[in-house]
Amino acid sequence: MSEIKVPDLGESISEGTIYKWLVKEGDTVGQGDVLAELETDKVNLEISAEEDGVISSILRQAGENVAVGEAIGIIGSADGAAVAGGGKPEAASVAMGSSVSDGGKPEAANAAAGSSASDGGKPEAASAAAGSAALASPGARKLARERGIDLGEVSARDPIGRIGQADVNGHGAAVPEAAAPAAPAAARPEPVKPPAPAGKAPRAEDGKATERKRMSRRRLTIASRLVEAQQTAAMLTTFNEVDMTAILDIRKRRKDAFKEKHEVGLGFMSFFTKAVIGALKAYPLLNAEIDGEDLLLKKYYDIGIAVAAKEGLVVPVVRDADRLSFPEIERKIGELASKARANTLSLPELQGGTFTITNGGVFGSLLSTPILNTPQVGILGMHKIQLRPIALDEERTANRPMMYVALSYDHRIVDGSEAVGFLVKVKGLLEDPEALLLEG
Repeated sequence: MSEIKVPDLGESISEGTIYKWLVKEGDTVGQGDVLAELETDKVNLEISAEEDGVISSILRQAGENVAVGEAIGIIGSADGAAVAGGGKPEAASVAMGSSVSDGGKPEAANAAAGSSASDGGKPEAASAAAGSAALASPGARKLARERGIDLGEVSARDPIGRIGQADVNGHGAAVPEAAAPAAPAAARPEPVKPPAPAGKAPRAEDGKATERKRMSRRRLTIASRLVEAQQTAAMLTTFNEVDMTAILDIRKRRKDAFKEKHEVGLGFMSFFTKAVIGALKAYPLLNAEIDGEDLLLKKYYDIGIAVAAKEGLVVPVVRDADRLSFPEIERKIGELASKARANTLSLPELQGGTFTITNGGVFGSLLSTPILNTPQVGILGMHKIQLRPIALDEERTANRPMMYVALSYDHRIVDGSEAVGFLVKVKGLLEDPEALLLEG
């Protein structure tokens, strides 16, 4: 028998949410088979079986929060020694005892099950430990407090006595109504309304249709980080506009040859990434980070590229972008974007980053104020290319493909003059792409 445990999730991530189980109790699994999908703040991860066997018990259900190292299920041996009885401790004791050398006597079974207790194998101590808050998950303790339930009275389905939210919910459901003290009339809950007919959303008090939907862990994290950025940083945004004529001309003349040679398309992101790196070298505070009372001036350029995925916005990182060529940047961004949309990004591909680029123009945005991806102190927003009449001199105007660009920055360490200078530098490099070759 072995526990299915939440694996190490990487730096700064201590818990996740069970997104879904891919197996059910009684299923036979092999080593390496994917058992469940776990949702974290950044990516979804798969939990695999570490040995062959049978799923004898699922301890934590989809939607529950679980900590690193926590047992969420049990795999029993496939030869009949698997835990039986739906994961009840008594049944687990008998099943585990059936393999001992005395012929499977119940007394030996109980002794074998109890020998894992910390007090030297007394079953009473194991039972007491099972009912203690120390062996209850944080979610179970919180739920028990909210409902006024004594965890010592809750029966655990986990053979080792760990109490989960499902156990607390089951305990509440098992208490007869007559056993509960009558609540004062003023405190009685309102009668439960019958569920809405299938296919229709439940109705609010005012009679208008509404639906309550739980936010995903990633959406909650995004919401928290955006609010944190606004509350922590002294965030300002400065704007400029870029004449995209030269870049569009290069792409028109070179895109076929570029793709034939490098097997990747020549997009806008490689130009913007190169221009940002050139500007960061000229204005290094935009590539810094605040650490307490110190500044961390980063001498490398890991550029985050914001990607809109189904589960929410993610920012995979192009490492050492200053060392990459145009085709290498395009290839790497394309690879990361595909992974983001397929929800297959790894944690290292999302960690770190010194500066971020986001492109709202792909959705038609003409102008926006991007929010910092903390602890970074700068983010560049790209927007839709639009033909606009531009004055060439006092007498001539022409329609030019123009793009508004926005730089949001942390005013705590970046002064307005530096921010404006940075954006002017980006503008100059984009309007004269050949200058990108001289930036090194």
